[in-house]
Amino acid sequence: MSKIVIVGCGNVGMSYAYSLINQKCNVDELILIDKNMEKAEGEAMDLNHSIPYSPNVINIKAGDYSDCANADIVMLSAGANQEVGETRLDLIHKNDIIFKSIIELVMKSGFNGIFLVATNPVDAMSYITYKYSGLNPNKIIGTGTSLDTARLRYMLSRKFNINPKNVHAYVMGEHGDSEFVAWSASLVGTININNKLTKEEKLEISTQVRDSAYEIIKKKGNTSYGIGTCLVRITNAILNDENAIITVSSYDEEGLYISIPCVINREGIREKLDINLSDEEEILLSKSKQIIKDVIGSSI
Repeated sequence: MSKIVIVGCGNVGMSYAYSLINQKCNVDELILIDKNMEKAEGEAMDLNHSIPYSPNVINIKAGDYSDCANADIVMLSAGANQEVGETRLDLIHKNDIIFKSIIELVMKSGFNGIFLVATNPVDAMSYITYKYSGLNPNKIIGTGTSLDTARLRYMLSRKFNINPKNVHAYVMGEHGDSEFVAWSASLVGTININNKLTKEEKLEISTQVRDSAYEIIKKKGNTSYGIGTCLVRITNAILNDENAIITVSSYDEEGLYISIPCVINREGIREKLDINLSDEEEILLSKSKQIIKDVIGSSI
Protein backbone atom coordinates (compact mmCIF):
# COMPACT_ATOMS: atom_id res chain seq x y z
CA MET A 1 0.00 0.00 0.00
CA SER A 2 1.38 3.39 -1.00
CA LYS A 3 0.06 6.59 0.53
CA ILE A 4 0.68 10.19 -0.53
CA VAL A 5 -0.29 13.35 1.30
CA ILE A 6 -0.53 16.66 -0.55
CA VAL A 7 -0.22 19.78 1.59
CA GLY A 8 -1.57 22.72 -0.38
CA CYS A 9 -4.53 22.31 -2.75
CA GLY A 10 -3.64 25.12 -5.14
CA ASN A 11 -2.81 24.88 -8.83
CA VAL A 12 0.38 22.87 -8.36
CA GLY A 13 -1.02 20.48 -5.77
CA MET A 14 -4.10 19.70 -7.82
CA SER A 15 -2.18 19.34 -11.07
CA TYR A 16 -0.05 16.76 -9.24
CA ALA A 17 -3.15 14.99 -7.93
CA TYR A 18 -4.79 14.94 -11.36
CA SER A 19 -1.60 13.63 -12.97
CA LEU A 20 -1.35 10.88 -10.34
CA ILE A 21 -4.85 9.72 -11.24
CA ASN A 22 -4.26 9.77 -14.98
CA GLN A 23 -0.81 8.18 -15.16
CA LYS A 24 0.17 4.68 -14.15
CA CYS A 25 1.13 5.16 -10.54
CA ASN A 26 1.55 2.76 -7.64
CA VAL A 27 -0.63 4.85 -5.31
CA ASP A 28 -3.45 3.45 -3.20
CA GLU A 29 -4.36 6.39 -1.00
CA LEU A 30 -4.20 10.14 -1.60
CA ILE A 31 -4.87 12.63 1.21
CA LEU A 32 -5.46 16.34 0.57
CA ILE A 33 -4.65 18.92 3.24
CA ASP A 34 -5.34 22.61 2.89
CA LYS A 35 -5.92 25.51 5.28
CA ASN A 36 -9.31 25.79 3.54
CA MET A 37 -10.86 22.45 4.53
CA GLU A 38 -13.89 22.94 2.31
CA LYS A 39 -11.64 23.40 -0.72
CA ALA A 40 -9.78 20.19 0.10
CA GLU A 41 -13.10 18.35 0.44
CA GLY A 42 -14.38 19.75 -2.85
CA GLU A 43 -11.17 18.83 -4.68
CA ALA A 44 -11.34 15.28 -3.27
CA MET A 45 -14.93 14.91 -4.44
CA ASP A 46 -14.13 16.20 -7.91
CA LEU A 47 -11.07 13.95 -8.26
CA ASN A 48 -12.98 10.89 -7.06
CA HIS A 49 -15.56 11.41 -9.79
CA SER A 50 -12.85 10.91 -12.42
CA ILE A 51 -11.76 7.52 -11.02
CA PRO A 52 -14.19 5.40 -13.13
CA TYR A 53 -12.42 6.59 -16.30
CA SER A 54 -8.85 6.71 -15.01
CA PRO A 55 -6.17 3.98 -15.13
CA ASN A 56 -5.78 3.99 -11.33
CA VAL A 57 -8.20 3.27 -8.53
CA ILE A 58 -7.10 5.54 -5.69
CA ASN A 59 -8.85 6.27 -2.42
CA ILE A 60 -8.91 10.08 -2.28
CA LYS A 61 -10.08 12.16 0.67
CA ALA A 62 -9.51 15.39 2.52
CA GLY A 63 -7.60 14.90 5.75
CA ASP A 64 -5.44 16.47 8.41
CA TYR A 65 -1.83 16.22 9.55
CA SER A 66 -2.42 13.03 11.54
CA ASP A 67 -2.79 11.32 8.14
CA CYS A 68 0.92 11.91 7.51
CA ALA A 69 1.94 9.31 10.11
CA ASN A 70 2.17 6.36 7.70
CA ALA A 71 2.56 8.26 4.42
CA ASP A 72 5.28 7.27 1.97
CA ILE A 73 5.49 10.79 0.55
CA VAL A 74 4.35 14.17 1.81
CA MET A 75 4.33 16.64 -1.06
CA LEU A 76 4.57 20.29 -0.04
CA SER A 77 3.03 22.81 -2.39
CA ALA A 78 1.57 25.19 0.19
CA GLY A 79 2.72 28.76 0.29
CA ALA A 80 2.37 32.14 -1.35
CA ASN A 81 2.03 32.32 -5.13
CA GLN A 82 4.63 33.91 -7.36
CA GLU A 83 3.19 37.18 -8.65
CA VAL A 84 3.91 38.88 -11.96
CA GLY A 85 7.34 40.53 -11.80
CA GLU A 86 8.30 38.62 -8.65
CA THR A 87 11.26 36.23 -8.63
CA ARG A 88 11.16 32.86 -6.91
CA LEU A 89 13.64 34.15 -4.34
CA ASP A 90 11.26 36.99 -3.42
CA LEU A 91 8.91 34.37 -1.98
CA ILE A 92 11.19 33.08 0.76
CA HIS A 93 10.17 35.59 3.41
CA LYS A 94 6.51 34.65 2.94
CA ASN A 95 7.01 30.92 2.83
CA ASP A 96 9.51 30.32 5.64
CA ILE A 97 6.88 31.02 8.31
CA ILE A 98 4.28 28.91 6.52
CA PHE A 99 6.65 25.94 6.20
CA LYS A 100 7.80 26.00 9.81
CA SER A 101 4.27 25.47 11.10
CA ILE A 102 3.43 22.84 8.46
CA ILE A 103 6.54 20.74 8.99
CA GLU A 104 6.17 20.80 12.75
CA LEU A 105 2.65 19.38 12.38
CA VAL A 106 3.76 16.74 9.87
CA MET A 107 6.62 15.57 12.09
CA LYS A 108 4.37 15.55 15.16
CA SER A 109 2.35 12.79 13.42
CA GLY A 110 5.39 10.49 13.43
CA PHE A 111 6.08 10.84 9.72
CA ASN A 112 9.27 9.13 8.53
CA GLY A 113 8.79 9.06 4.78
CA ILE A 114 10.06 11.32 2.01
CA PHE A 115 9.29 15.01 1.68
CA LEU A 116 8.79 16.12 -1.91
CA VAL A 117 9.00 19.92 -2.09
CA ALA A 118 7.50 22.03 -4.87
CA THR A 119 6.99 25.39 -3.17
CA ASN A 120 9.23 28.18 -4.47
CA PRO A 121 11.97 29.18 -4.03
CA VAL A 122 12.33 25.41 -4.05
CA ASP A 123 16.04 25.15 -3.22
CA ALA A 124 15.65 27.32 -0.12
CA MET A 125 12.35 25.66 0.81
CA SER A 126 13.95 22.22 0.54
CA TYR A 127 16.67 23.38 2.92
CA ILE A 128 14.02 24.75 5.28
CA THR A 129 12.22 21.39 5.17
CA TYR A 130 15.47 19.63 6.06
CA LYS A 131 16.18 22.13 8.84
CA TYR A 132 12.76 21.89 10.49
CA SER A 133 12.14 18.16 9.95
CA GLY A 134 15.44 16.77 11.22
CA LEU A 135 15.20 13.93 8.70
CA ASN A 136 18.11 12.49 6.75
CA PRO A 137 18.76 15.05 3.98
CA ASN A 138 18.42 12.34 1.34
CA LYS A 139 14.74 12.05 2.33
CA ILE A 140 14.02 15.63 1.28
CA ILE A 141 13.76 16.11 -2.48
CA GLY A 142 13.03 19.41 -4.15
CA THR A 143 11.60 19.47 -7.66
CA GLY A 144 14.52 21.77 -8.45
CA THR A 145 15.34 22.04 -12.14
CA SER A 146 13.40 18.93 -13.16
CA LEU A 147 10.85 21.20 -14.87
CA ASP A 148 13.54 23.38 -16.42
CA THR A 149 15.18 20.20 -17.71
CA ALA A 150 11.86 19.06 -19.18
CA ARG A 151 11.51 22.43 -20.91
CA LEU A 152 15.05 22.12 -22.27
CA ARG A 153 14.42 18.60 -23.58
CA TYR A 154 11.20 19.75 -25.24
CA MET A 155 12.90 22.68 -26.96
CA LEU A 156 15.82 20.55 -28.14
CA SER A 157 13.42 17.89 -29.42
CA ARG A 158 11.73 20.53 -31.55
CA LYS A 159 15.08 21.86 -32.72
CA PHE A 160 16.36 18.45 -33.87
CA ASN A 161 12.99 16.82 -34.65
CA ILE A 162 13.72 14.03 -32.17
CA ASN A 163 11.49 12.45 -29.53
CA PRO A 164 12.13 14.35 -26.26
CA LYS A 165 12.57 11.01 -24.48
CA ASN A 166 15.76 10.59 -26.50
CA VAL A 167 17.16 13.96 -25.50
CA HIS A 168 19.55 13.73 -22.55
CA ALA A 169 20.33 17.24 -21.37
CA TYR A 170 20.26 18.91 -17.99
CA VAL A 171 19.58 22.28 -16.43
CA MET A 172 21.58 22.61 -13.22
CA GLY A 173 22.03 24.96 -10.28
CA GLU A 174 19.33 27.11 -8.71
CA HIS A 175 15.76 26.72 -9.91
CA GLY A 176 15.78 30.38 -10.83
CA ASP A 177 17.66 33.08 -12.63
CA SER A 178 21.15 31.65 -12.03
CA GLU A 179 20.37 28.21 -13.46
CA PHE A 180 22.39 27.06 -16.47
CA VAL A 181 22.35 24.42 -19.17
CA ALA A 182 25.15 21.87 -18.94
CA TRP A 183 25.80 21.99 -22.67
CA SER A 184 29.01 19.98 -22.37
CA ALA A 185 26.97 16.98 -21.18
CA SER A 186 24.01 17.38 -23.58
CA LEU A 187 23.17 14.48 -25.86
CA VAL A 188 20.59 13.68 -28.52
CA GLY A 189 20.73 9.91 -28.53
CA THR A 190 24.46 9.30 -28.40
CA ILE A 191 25.43 12.52 -30.20
CA ASN A 192 26.92 15.33 -28.14
CA ILE A 193 25.16 18.47 -29.32
CA ASN A 194 27.47 21.01 -27.70
CA ASN A 195 29.15 21.66 -31.04
CA LYS A 196 25.97 21.19 -33.10
CA LEU A 197 24.55 24.51 -31.93
CA THR A 198 25.99 27.97 -32.32
CA LYS A 199 26.70 30.15 -29.31
CA GLU A 200 23.70 32.28 -30.28
CA GLU A 201 21.41 29.25 -30.52
CA LYS A 202 22.49 27.98 -27.13
CA LEU A 203 21.94 31.38 -25.57
CA GLU A 204 18.48 31.64 -27.11
CA ILE A 205 17.43 28.19 -25.89
CA SER A 206 18.83 28.61 -22.37
CA THR A 207 17.15 32.03 -22.06
CA GLN A 208 13.79 30.59 -23.17
CA VAL A 209 14.14 27.78 -20.64
CA ARG A 210 15.03 30.17 -17.82
CA ASP A 211 12.29 32.69 -18.61
CA SER A 212 9.49 30.24 -19.44
CA ALA A 213 7.87 30.51 -16.01
CA TYR A 214 7.78 34.31 -16.16
CA GLU A 215 6.15 34.18 -19.59
CA ILE A 216 3.58 31.58 -18.55
CA ILE A 217 2.72 33.49 -15.36
CA LYS A 218 2.32 36.67 -17.39
CA LYS A 219 -0.06 34.93 -19.80
CA LYS A 220 -2.13 32.67 -17.50
CA GLY A 221 -1.23 33.59 -13.94
CA ASN A 222 0.54 30.41 -12.83
CA THR A 223 2.46 27.34 -13.92
CA SER A 224 0.95 23.99 -13.01
CA TYR A 225 0.76 21.22 -15.63
CA GLY A 226 4.49 20.90 -16.22
CA ILE A 227 5.41 20.81 -12.54
CA GLY A 228 2.52 18.45 -11.78
CA THR A 229 3.90 15.95 -14.27
CA CYS A 230 7.45 16.38 -12.94
CA LEU A 231 6.16 15.59 -9.45
CA VAL A 232 4.59 12.37 -10.72
CA ARG A 233 7.84 11.39 -12.46
CA ILE A 234 9.74 11.80 -9.18
CA THR A 235 6.99 9.99 -7.28
CA ASN A 236 7.15 6.98 -9.58
CA ALA A 237 10.94 6.88 -9.23
CA ILE A 238 10.48 6.68 -5.46
CA LEU A 239 7.55 4.27 -5.19
CA ASN A 240 8.80 1.92 -7.92
CA ASP A 241 12.37 1.95 -6.56
CA GLU A 242 13.54 2.85 -10.06
CA ASN A 243 17.05 4.20 -9.44
CA ALA A 244 16.10 6.79 -12.05
CA ILE A 245 18.23 9.81 -12.94
CA ILE A 246 16.32 13.07 -12.48
CA THR A 247 17.65 16.59 -11.99
CA VAL A 248 16.30 17.52 -8.55
CA SER A 249 17.27 19.76 -5.68
CA SER A 250 19.30 17.69 -3.24
CA TYR A 251 21.55 18.28 -0.24
CA ASP A 252 25.03 19.45 -1.11
CA GLU A 253 28.16 18.93 0.96
CA GLU A 254 28.37 22.71 1.32
CA GLY A 255 25.15 22.69 3.35
CA LEU A 256 22.55 23.79 0.82
CA TYR A 257 20.07 22.30 -1.65
CA ILE A 258 20.82 22.68 -5.36
CA SER A 259 19.94 20.79 -8.53
CA ILE A 260 22.21 18.29 -10.18
CA PRO A 261 21.28 14.93 -11.75
CA CYS A 262 20.53 12.45 -8.95
CA VAL A 263 19.68 8.76 -8.70
CA ILE A 264 16.28 8.41 -7.00
CA ASN A 265 14.80 5.27 -5.46
CA ARG A 266 12.62 4.13 -2.56
CA GLU A 267 15.03 5.64 -0.03
CA GLY A 268 15.04 9.06 -1.69
CA ILE A 269 18.31 10.39 -3.09
CA ARG A 270 20.59 7.37 -3.54
CA GLU A 271 23.48 9.39 -4.95
CA LYS A 272 24.37 12.49 -6.91
CA LEU A 273 26.03 12.05 -10.29
CA ASP A 274 29.46 13.48 -10.96
CA ILE A 275 29.01 15.46 -14.18
CA ASN A 276 32.09 16.52 -16.13
CA LEU A 277 31.37 20.21 -16.55
CA SER A 278 33.42 22.68 -18.52
CA ASP A 279 35.41 25.31 -16.63
CA GLU A 280 32.78 27.92 -17.53
CA GLU A 281 29.98 25.68 -16.27
CA GLU A 282 31.82 25.04 -13.00
CA ILE A 283 31.96 28.81 -12.47
CA LEU A 284 28.23 29.09 -13.17
CA LEU A 285 27.52 26.31 -10.66
CA SER A 286 29.62 28.05 -8.02
CA LYS A 287 27.79 31.34 -8.63
CA SER A 288 24.44 29.58 -8.35
CA LYS A 289 25.49 27.99 -5.05
CA GLN A 290 26.55 31.36 -3.69
CA ILE A 291 23.19 32.91 -4.53
CA ILE A 292 21.37 30.14 -2.63
CA LYS A 293 23.81 30.46 0.30
CA ASP A 294 23.19 34.20 0.48
CA VAL A 295 19.43 33.68 0.49
CA ILE A 296 19.62 31.04 3.20
CA GLY A 297 22.05 33.08 5.27
CA SER A 298 20.14 36.37 5.10
CA SER A 299 16.55 35.14 5.16
CA ILE A 300 16.35 32.09 7.39
